Amino acid sequence: MAHQPHAGKIALITGATKGIGAAVATQLAREGATVVLNYSRDADAANTLVDTIGSEDAFAVQADAGSVAGVQELVRVTVEKYGRIDILMANAAVMPMADLEHTSEEMFDSVFNLNVKGPFFLTQAAAPHMPSGSHIILISTSLTVSGNITPDYLSYVTSKGAIEQMARLLSKDLGRKGIRVNAVAPGPTGTELFYKGKSEQVLNMIAGMNPFKRIGEPEEIAEVVSFLAGEGARWVSGQTVRVNGGMA
Repeated sequence: MAHQPHAGKIALITGATKGIGAAVATQLAREGATVVLNYSRDADAANTLVDTIGSEDAFAVQADAGSVAGVQELVRVTVEKYGRIDILMANAAVMPMADLEHTSEEMFDSVFNLNVKGPFFLTQAAAPHMPSGSHIILISTSLTVSGNITPDYLSYVTSKGAIEQMARLLSKDLGRKGIRVNAVAPGPTGTELFYKGKSEQVLNMIAGMNPFKRIGEPEEIAEVVSFLAGEGARWVSGQTVRVNGGMA
């Protein structure tokens, strides 16, 4: 039987049905966790992932991860079903592209609702149900420290800067309860969302910025999340771990 470092744990993941979220859910389930998969709209993707993992080990919950009522309901359903949360991953995010001149208030609010407000109040709702030894993983981006970045990432990277500070401060707040908090900051990662609309030329250019001359895989991010959620990372808290192959 495979090593199961997360046996018996309850993991709640927002934006869990595609890309990095799906890779993390699959990995944690394979390592013994029961995973609660939050999704916003795509029920088919959620049901497919539940079937793939197995309905004994996965449970899908539709909720708006960018609203306070949505994240509170998500936590309520999870705790009602499983009694607690051992691993919390705030993964849901949106990345509209616009420079300063072309950023509307509506666009700004949509980014900050899902990328910042959602994770903040999700953590607030979940923390009372997380025992000592639990782990919270927030998702940033290596673009927060990259020099090769264009102005149209403005609102997205601004929101992820907030996430890195949230991880730093929450580690001091929730550390008093024995809960560890870290952020993972992936570089370019080969998800459906990442590939969408990019030409082969653009993909080659992005890969060329990395010393390994390739784009990361969702599974490589999932392995780092699994480590941070496990006992091996019991002395790691308040950190932003950049998982980008040396790109930034």
